[in-house]
Amino acid sequence: MPSPDTLPFALHALRDQFPPLSQGRAYLDNAAGGLLPRRSIEAITAHLTQFGATNAMPSHAPGQAVLDLKTRARAATALFLNAEAPDVALGPSATALNFRLAAAFGRLWGPGDEVILSGLEHEANASPWRELERVGVTVRVWHARQPDMRLHLEDLQALLTPRTRLVAVTAASNVLGVTVNIPEVAALARAAGAWTIVDAVHAAPHSFPDVQTWGADFVSFSPYKVWGPHLGALWIRPELRGQLPWPKLSFVPDGDITGMEHGTPPFELLAGWLGTLDYLRELGGGQSLNRAALQAASTRITDLERPVLKHMLEGLLHTPGVTVYGPQSAEGRVGTVAFRVEGQTPAQTAESLSARGVDVGAGHFYAVQPLKDLGVYPEGIVRASIAHYTTGEDVERMLAGLR
Repeated sequence: MPSPDTLPFALHALRDQFPPLSQGRAYLDNAAGGLLPRRSIEAITAHLTQFGATNAMPSHAPGQAVLDLKTRARAATALFLNAEAPDVALGPSATALNFRLAAAFGRLWGPGDEVILSGLEHEANASPWRELERVGVTVRVWHARQPDMRLHLEDLQALLTPRTRLVAVTAASNVLGVTVNIPEVAALARAAGAWTIVDAVHAAPHSFPDVQTWGADFVSFSPYKVWGPHLGALWIRPELRGQLPWPKLSFVPDGDITGMEHGTPPFELLAGWLGTLDYLRELGGGQSLNRAALQAASTRITDLERPVLKHMLEGLLHTPGVTVYGPQSAEGRVGTVAFRVEGQTPAQTAESLSARGVDVGAGHFYAVQPLKDLGVYPEGIVRASIAHYTTGEDVERMLAGLR
């Protein structure tokens, strides 16, 4: 664990930023949603106190302030992705934005066109593209290889054809924690003439996305997994925006990213997300919110999580009666581990741990394909997932409960 002097504040002070951690429970369900730092909560309260439900309106001062908030939230989200503001849409969830994108694809493609889904996908990056089967598109699955459930490029190469239009792949499995080499996947798809859409929802809290490095064409993530409020974000490669006929309001110009943002946004949540990003700025030691500060924060998060993940994985592997799914080492993993306890359903294990003050997830978590391949769908698995504020003590409480 890094010493306190390697952080802008010590670990105990970092944890003090997150009010739910003061309740004495070990929160190990971060993959379902992160906790919010105080300044995010305060920003939401301050916005509602000052503006209520005032809408973005250029005709009066409060409306101008709300309009500016939306502009700043878009720019800051783009910074988080190493992108430009006009290329980022904000919506209620990554799932909702993907379905809107699928509507555009459905107007472009039909019989003879093909889509490839990785076998690690959460349904947010699978069900929208399966909808294209309704217009005649063929959907193929690039299965992960058992037992470690890793994707292999040669298996993708065998599926690619001149008719492939899209490859959908996660940067990290939301149920198994397995990571994927996105630049290699995107390069292979591009060489075949296909677009790549990346689900960064689960990877984003552990290693901040970089759309310039990844080389993908579409990237989605959820701010609420990155210690922000319930929001979704979608980046679209700028040269593609004008080619995508997504359903939109009539007055929105073609290619304008705001056409993806149906209806009035939750401005108070945009304010909260800006508060979260300010927390990450401080974590990265920045005087202002910039890419360097965010990169530094991402590195610090990795440094904080690495020993905790190792402790959790090794502890589970050495606990009698526990079966761990996916890679049996910390390499190529983020801080999420799927397991089952002999003689118990996942729900029984989670309920027993929660009664002991340890909160983990249980179920399939919308990860239908990988859990079907493992033969544990729909009952699923127990999922323990950490964040940068998770301690070794939190993990040890879980392990003691299992023992």
